Amino acid sequence: MAHDVVIAGGGVMGSAAAYFLAADPAFDGEVLVVERDPSYAACATTRSWGGIRQQFSTPENVRMSLFGVEFLRDAAQVLAVEGECPDLGFREQGYLFLASAAGLPVLEANCRLQQSLGANVALLAPEEIARRFPWLNTDGLAGAGYGPANEGWFDPAGLLQAFRRKAQDLGVTYLRDEVVGIERHHGRVTGIELKAGGDLPCGLLVNAAGPWAGRLAALAGIELPVRPRKRMTYVFDCREDLRRSPLTIDPTGVVFRPEGRQYLAIVSPPQSEDRDSDDLEEEYGLFDEVIWPALAARVPAFEAIKLSSAWAGHYDYNTFDQNAVLGPHPEIGGLLFCNGFSGHGIQQAPAAGRAIAELIAHGAYQSLDLSKLDYARIGENRPVKEANVV
Repeated sequence: MAHDVVIAGGGVMGSAAAYFLAADPAFDGEVLVVERDPSYAACATTRSWGGIRQQFSTPENVRMSLFGVEFLRDAAQVLAVEGECPDLGFREQGYLFLASAAGLPVLEANCRLQQSLGANVALLAPEEIARRFPWLNTDGLAGAGYGPANEGWFDPAGLLQAFRRKAQDLGVTYLRDEVVGIERHHGRVTGIELKAGGDLPCGLLVNAAGPWAGRLAALAGIELPVRPRKRMTYVFDCREDLRRSPLTIDPTGVVFRPEGRQYLAIVSPPQSEDRDSDDLEEEYGLFDEVIWPALAARVPAFEAIKLSSAWAGHYDYNTFDQNAVLGPHPEIGGLLFCNGFSGHGIQQAPAAGRAIAELIAHGAYQSLDLSKLDYARIGENRPVKEANVV
């Protein structure tokens, strides 16, 4: 059976695109989502922190996340199926970006940009940091960016399942399989080959393969600099109750936030050690060597913490500029990208899914102009660098 649109990848990006496309009155075609693991046990979406913020350095990212929080507030009604409304558990506790003197000029410039785009972000001096967050050690801090509203975290698996369920309710078909080949004819994608066997013709193919998007693109002979990069999350206990604290980013790069009665922490490995990785094996070197010392130095209450568990997940890391790749290939017809969000994809899934749907149903962006994030910028070497990758 031919499908008008095939979406390769049924995680939050693929499912968001499927929902927005099926919900658009201008589109009346058939949509197929190919997902290799409908349990989503190893999915990047379900292993993410579910964070949402407007504190970015790229205008497109700020705007996408502003729409993301707007969508989250309406999701219970918009994504309801047969009267059942998803509960995404949005915890609006803010993001706190701490800066040293060396990092303060960039922080100030970012805050000005965010405020100019309508984000509720405040620039705090060290004395204000100490007053608002007395549990923090402010030594070495020159300022902080703080989002008191519209920032926090939510249930990422809940959003994925809500998109998927609503898309199916609107007529989208999900197939448990994997795309292992892409058929082209006269410079255009005409179909896919499935791992389980058989070929499927299609009018359009959307690459929403997350960390494996680069490998999917290679099936069409295309270089896409999106790689699977492993990130370890560590879960720890603390005797002192800091459960109302925001998600906090230390100048060292160590990040922590509360999760129920416990706390989560993460840090990106040094660039020289940040290699492509498929595995989800637990590793503890970064916790012992980097995270724990930084936590203890910044939060005195964290000097006596107890590590209780850990898990690994993947970023779909764009090695070119750490920003999304959205929209059509400039030379190969019928191929669209929705890739490379580099760790901030879950919050931007609503905007990205809507953008892909608009390109397919209307032939152009209707809501947010995200053309700066096109694939062509890679070949033309015009990076859109995102400085605030967490």
